[in-house]
Amino acid sequence: MGKKRDKTSRYSALHHMENVFDYKYSASLPQKGNWFSLFGNNNPIVLELACGKGDYTLKLAKKYPEKNFIAMDIKGARIYIGAKEAQQRGLKNVFFLRAYIDHLEEYFHHGEIHEIWIPFPDPHPTEKGQKKRLTSLKFLNQYKRVLRPKGIVNLKTDSELLFDYTLEMLDQEHITPKQILFNMDLNSALDSEQEELLAIQTYYEKQHRLQKKKIHFLSFSF
Repeated sequence: MGKKRDKTSRYSALHHMENVFDYKYSASLPQKGNWFSLFGNNNPIVLELACGKGDYTLKLAKKYPEKNFIAMDIKGARIYIGAKEAQQRGLKNVFFLRAYIDHLEEYFHHGEIHEIWIPFPDPHPTEKGQKKRLTSLKFLNQYKRVLRPKGIVNLKTDSELLFDYTLEMLDQEHITPKQILFNMDLNSALDSEQEELLAIQTYYEKQHRLQKKKIHFLSFSF
């Protein structure tokens, strides 16, 4: 009961946070095409999908104050943790959006996003779950529309199934990946900035590494 009560409390508090928008409860969600005005600048916008607690968003926002960051997920209790940490750190270049990712185009205008991060999404391993994978053609087509021309998508996963599936989808769409790292720990040909970016670990990555799982990375643009 304690954990359930805690989640309920977090979700209730979420509705009163200035750096959070909830598709279900926010009085006025940002209109697509209006995110730059919300941030108060024209800096590039980076979107983290299935963000959980926003591990990537928080660390990237601190590293790149000249960029804007939006972390998107449907899990309100997790978003609350990330949003609260962003407030405590005084990160003004971060917003959280509680919404379903398959409704992406309801919240972002064509070409509004500069870069997308998808760190450790659910691989949906069953054949029935393929359409829910965040690199299925349904989602890739949405990314293509909300990203600016040559905008980058970054995928980080421990799932070889999802990694191979993503490569198949890219091949099907005649998209050549910009970078492929089948096992990040065996790759040393990275510049210092890339090493620092890929060294960011989500809660799930930390668990996977404790289990000695291989971590894979790829990036691509349309």
